[in-house]
Amino acid sequence: MSGGSPEYHFVTRWRVPGTCGEVADVLSDPLTLVEWWPSVYLAVDQVVPPGPGGVGRRVRLQTKGWLPYTLRWEFEVVASNYPNGFTLDATGDIDGRGIWTLVQDGRDVDIAYDWRVRARKPLVRRWSFLLRPLFESNHRWAMAQGEDSLKLELARRRASSAASRSAVPAPPGPVTYSAAVLVGLLASAGLATAFLMVRARQSK
Repeated sequence: MSGGSPEYHFVTRWRVPGTCGEVADVLSDPLTLVEWWPSVYLAVDQVVPPGPGGVGRRVRLQTKGWLPYTLRWEFEVVASNYPNGFTLDATGDIDGRGIWTLVQDGRDVDIAYDWRVRARKPLVRRWSFLLRPLFESNHRWAMAQGEDSLKLELARRRASSAASRSAVPAPPGPVTYSAAVLVGLLASAGLATAFLMVRARQSK
């Protein structure tokens, strides 16, 4: 994809201990996202309940990364291959498709998430030509938080007693806007400076 396009393609890979069924039960229940992945999912509301295998379920979400903006969007589960994954279609501030694939490998599960989206949020759409690396970093950070949070959630669900459950650390929470603004401004200033330097050299 061209550097100035608001289209993005990410392939994320996680590896977590457990079974495909355990992982699928967590990932396929979007209403619990705010509990185990709170660094990214700020709000989730069900719009349409799930049909057989979860297909047809539609939820409305509010999400964020470390940058100081939020995305408001919806997704619908359009295909399910439980416990080996499912497919969702997204609309709203981002439009596109996400495919979760789960493969058992011994005592671990290899997880792949193929995410192809087009930015509709004006901020992201208009500035992708310049700030694409920043927006991509924002997504990678969010997904890294997801892997860590999923491991904690699996450990919490496997706990055999209240005491062992309470011993599992809480998942990381969202980045505060004050910290994100500072980091974002510094990164934006650096990218803007580099862009202007390249333009200046090209015009000579």
